[in-house]
Amino acid sequence: MVATLNTKQIQESFLSILGGLTDKEQSVITRRIGLGGEKETLQSIGNTYGITRERVRQIEDVGIKKIGRIVRSSALVYIQETAEKILSVSGGLMTKDKLVMALIEGIGIEKTLNEGILEVIVQSDFNIQKSKPQIGTQTYFYTPNIQKKLIGAIHKEAMTILKKKGDIMEKAALYEMIRLNLASAFGKIEICLIDAVLDIFDELVKGEEKYIGLTKWKILNPSTLKDKAIYVFKKEKNPIHFVELANKISDYFGEPVKVATIHNELIRNNEFVLIGRGIYVLKEWGYKPGTVLDVIMDIFAKAKTPLSTEEIIARVLKTRKVKTSTIYMNLQNKQQIERVGRNMYQLKQA
Repeated sequence: MVATLNTKQIQESFLSILGGLTDKEQSVITRRIGLGGEKETLQSIGNTYGITRERVRQIEDVGIKKIGRIVRSSALVYIQETAEKILSVSGGLMTKDKLVMALIEGIGIEKTLNEGILEVIVQSDFNIQKSKPQIGTQTYFYTPNIQKKLIGAIHKEAMTILKKKGDIMEKAALYEMIRLNLASAFGKIEICLIDAVLDIFDELVKGEEKYIGLTKWKILNPSTLKDKAIYVFKKEKNPIHFVELANKISDYFGEPVKVATIHNELIRNNEFVLIGRGIYVLKEWGYKPGTVLDVIMDIFAKAKTPLSTEEIIARVLKTRKVKTSTIYMNLQNKQQIERVGRNMYQLKQA
């Protein structure tokens, strides 16, 4: 068949094929994909004809099946053949948006083409199936060999693993765990299929090429300033001064951040802990809020034995970025701490 197709050829061929449908089928499909106007819902079209949305869907389905029969003997079959090849590389499944974009790039179609035309042509392919609308999921295309049970199992396993870990994971690690855990029930599962399946669900989000997590964690798609600060901390994996943090947020997200604004955000949210002069960390890293004296007292409480100045300083510096002179000065608090020997201290006994 045709090796290449341009936008004009696709539009003209598609309109010609529509001419082989009934007036109502033409109207429904044209309005559904927004050909010459805005896309319309099943309900709005049904209201026009005085019929139910389900009846509109039936008319649409019948029309698309007719298109499928006509396309097989037209130049547009090249689009279907290309879609089938793209799906095979993706393990047999792909979200509608990703497949349409892959077609546009693969065939070299101008982006001015109404994408709904490509969607209808793919949907009319008897070797490809389209998912039904469902809350919380993206519409997707898949080949008949893909089991719905497998799609559900991959999703469930991903959610179980991520919730148990409580944090984002590298996709490669998660996918391998899913593959191994489901092997006994489904045999060998392609990694590309697992990746494609997890594109479907809105409660999962991928980021930075290699990570995946729950959307509600807002780590990979931060929206608020607090979320963005947490994102930067997790990327840098180190304590950061609030001035440097403001600069890094600007660099990562391409938007200016006032130093005073980020400082206020760090102060008022208990997810962040001040460990030195303007230096903050994430509380979830194991840091506790409090002054240097609070840290010293906590160290004594855990040790349950007198400690030397050197031991105290070493332990404090594990959680605080302060001068040794500051630690020594706090050891002189006679209301809370007492000296019990040369360079030895403990909590003051009642």
